[in-house]
Amino acid sequence: MAGDEKMNYEHERSKLVQRLKRHGYIESEEVEEAMSKVPRHLFVPENVRSRAYVDSPQPIGQGQTISAPHMVAMMVEKLDLKEGQRVLEIGGGRGYHAAVIAELVGEGGKVITVELLESLANNAKKVLNKAGYDNVKVVTGDGSKGFEQESPYDRISVACGAPEIPPPLVNQLNVGGKILIPVGGSFYQNLVLAIKIDKDKIKKKDLGGVLFVPLKGKYGY
Repeated sequence: MAGDEKMNYEHERSKLVQRLKRHGYIESEEVEEAMSKVPRHLFVPENVRSRAYVDSPQPIGQGQTISAPHMVAMMVEKLDLKEGQRVLEIGGGRGYHAAVIAELVGEGGKVITVELLESLANNAKKVLNKAGYDNVKVVTGDGSKGFEQESPYDRISVACGAPEIPPPLVNQLNVGGKILIPVGGSFYQNLVLAIKIDKDKIKKKDLGGVLFVPLKGKYGY
């Protein structure tokens, strides 16, 4: 990458982060630092790279989108991610959200990101590797069933709309753990934060309306 181009991306990223902070989406120093570090332009297709630091969703192919930066910031804030945690992400796309989570859980933590579409998963692996995120494992498969092999998880983040919270995700969550998931229709949902309070019980909080692509798979649409 040419020096001027790299500097321009860093400048645009800095402006975006400060804007998200002013509007209250970024609340903590940890999230501000994570969002400042992740090179979002690497995680979008070249044809929309000029819009990498615009605060809106961008198409990433096969009818999928990368979430708007404000939504990513809000979701990682609400999940209250801590260093050393094990996190499952559903709907990994091209890996940007997983990279932000990886920054927050640090080298002592681990992120498992599940993506249904193989082409997107393969791209995520390449970009995450290039960007140096060794604490992220990309899995191709039905995210609605979670990923039992690496469970239990301290946090679960779902970036697609589901008709309800998939039971396997609850089963794979540690007691005291949190799951953040859009629940509702295949187009419009409510963002729900659920805390697992014992083996078979969760406590839910509605955080308001959101728009996500639908979750596909056994427990999705």
